[in-house]
Amino acid sequence: MKCEIYNDHFENAKQYGIPHAQLIIADIPYNLGNNAYASNPQWYVDGDNSNGESDLAGKSFFDTDNDFRIGNFFDFCTRYLKKEPKEGGAPAMIVFCAFEQMQMVIDEGKKHGLMRSYPLVFIKNFSAQVLKANMKIVGATEYAVVLYRNRLPKFNNNGKMIFNWFEWAKDGADVPKIHPTQKPIGVLKRLIEIFTDCGDVVIDPVAGSGTTLRAAAELGRDAYGFEIKKDFYNKAKNEMLAKIQPDLFCYMYEQKVEEKRKQYTQKD
Repeated sequence: MKCEIYNDHFENAKQYGIPHAQLIIADIPYNLGNNAYASNPQWYVDGDNSNGESDLAGKSFFDTDNDFRIGNFFDFCTRYLKKEPKEGGAPAMIVFCAFEQMQMVIDEGKKHGLMRSYPLVFIKNFSAQVLKANMKIVGATEYAVVLYRNRLPKFNNNGKMIFNWFEWAKDGADVPKIHPTQKPIGVLKRLIEIFTDCGDVVIDPVAGSGTTLRAAAELGRDAYGFEIKKDFYNKAKNEMLAKIQPDLFCYMYEQKVEEKRKQYTQKD
């Protein structure tokens, strides 16, 4: 099992010789600009609006958001997705985005050969818009789009129906909070379990806190990610990815599969 994060732009991936992926997961910039924190309590000192505005008021999450090019992003992703097989489950992408961006993501995917897609909704039991709770219905959902070429992606449902909505449970204290838009490891693991098998490759081109890489590695998948911001990269590498606890059951299962494969190969 490999887990690598690079302090570099995904467009420079060629020099690292990473393999092609069964699944690419990415959380693209939501283009919130200087209103990124909106009515989040972090806008105010100690989360209390009576204390006045904090240092985060009127600021964007990242100074690199304006440099993000959706076309270049999809160029990379479609280049590093595995080829569609003649039989069996195909590779897929999952792109987290704002609700308003979903159609843009779908349209851009089609331009790059990802002709099919469907939406995912993640339901929270909390909201970052609590300061507007007495003014309007507050947002408590996240969104993503599953994209693929033509053949349906690999799908592990263990005989059970899977709905297009998932519960968004927060991580526990064992997971460091590194990134303002950090996705919970439990949510990411559920998606990775559905669309990949042990030993498959997962890539996150905009890795941020590294939660995707940790989720994949703990499930016995090879994981590769890119993070251009030095501070996020250091925290991901030294805090998030330093505490990986591999799923031993996954390794045992994979070992048995490999033993069976060798037995059949020897018989042939």
